[in-house]
Amino acid sequence: MRHFLEIDDLTPEELHLVLELSSKTTLPAILDGQGVALIFEKPSGRTRNSMEMATVQLGGHPMYIKPEELGIDSRETAEDVARVMAGYHCVMAARVFDHSRLERMAAADAIPIVNLLSDQAHPMQALADLLTIEEEIGLAQVKRVAYVGDANNVWRSLALGCAMLGIDTSVASPAGHGPTPIDIDRIRSLGGALLVTDDPQEAVTESDVVYTDVWTSMGQENEKSDRLDAFAPFTVNSDLMSSAPAEAIFMHCLPAHRGEEVTNE
Repeated sequence: MRHFLEIDDLTPEELHLVLELSSKTTLPAILDGQGVALIFEKPSGRTRNSMEMATVQLGGHPMYIKPEELGIDSRETAEDVARVMAGYHCVMAARVFDHSRLERMAAADAIPIVNLLSDQAHPMQALADLLTIEEEIGLAQVKRVAYVGDANNVWRSLALGCAMLGIDTSVASPAGHGPTPIDIDRIRSLGGALLVTDDPQEAVTESDVVYTDVWTSMGQENEKSDRLDAFAPFTVNSDLMSSAPAEAIFMHCLPAHRGEEVTNE
């Protein structure tokens, strides 16, 4: 049984195929008559809407499930929740705080698990981002994708996806918020060149895409003051974008905190 916890759970060939299929307006009803469990420990309007509509478009029935309805690891273990969901659904997709919870669900091997977001990875966002780049520029035309900000779950999945497609990346972060050595080795092992810097201008130079994300993610609220100070020089604004090629596009996974990681420009 296969699971999708991170984008490199796909092969490069499968990633190309997924992006190709995602661009089609008509798809077979492969979920006809089947349920899809959508578990949201962390709320998200965009993820709920996109996943419910995707399930319907593939012929299935989405079931939105709140955390208090399951009590994962309080009423039942993560493994048992996966086994129970397998009795009703063909796929379970979950948006969680702790990535290890997804790994435990997948280890039960009762039902295919799809990661809608965890503290370590955001592969569905990376798929959407790569599809957007294909539609706006063409992936084959991209020399480099720059990420300015916290080297977090969004950055990790996007950088891995880019490396799988042979696209170079750069990341600019303040001290203590950059990639780990494990991250760097993992990305480079997939064939992608990676520039790690603390200079946003260096990161965006010669980059066709400039990407950022919020500085304080859900669950990090107690760190907000320190993060605002640390990331203040990393705001994406018109001055920073002027260091990128004139045709470069700006991307954000949203929601955006205008005036923090990005200006209204």
